[in-house]
Amino acid sequence: MEPEIFSVLIDAYGIIPEGLLIPVAIGLPLLEVIAGIGLLFDIRGSLALTIGLLVLFMMVLGYGIWMGLDVDCGCFGPEDPEAKAFHGLKLGLFRDLVMMAGVIFIYGWRRYRAIRPAGVMVIVNQLFGNRRKEDAYV
Repeated sequence: MEPEIFSVLIDAYGIIPEGLLIPVAIGLPLLEVIAGIGLLFDIRGSLALTIGLLVLFMMVLGYGIWMGLDVDCGCFGPEDPEAKAFHGLKLGLFRDLVMMAGVIFIYGWRRYRAIRPAGVMVIVNQLFGNRRKEDAYV
């Protein structure tokens, strides 16, 4: 909710140009919310977006560990007590690896059960298309 504070955390890694810090600080959480909503409604592409974000985060955390940075991973807000308890890039990388294992499991489960996620337009039609048909019969 505070992109300025998040942009300071991003800037600590030193990999984003200063002019892009605020757009990235707004865009990353937005992409995470979109991926989360997509996962909730099993929308095609949301699992791939989640994998892409996890890979990006793991690369950034790995870079931070390799460079010996002592910065917050940015996973929690600045005044969140969990941020102090779970501070550290290695723990953040471990959490991302566990989440990646969950995503790989979901991919395997979908393949095993032949589950195909819905497209965005299918969901929109189900939400709004059925109402129009019902109104036509009234």
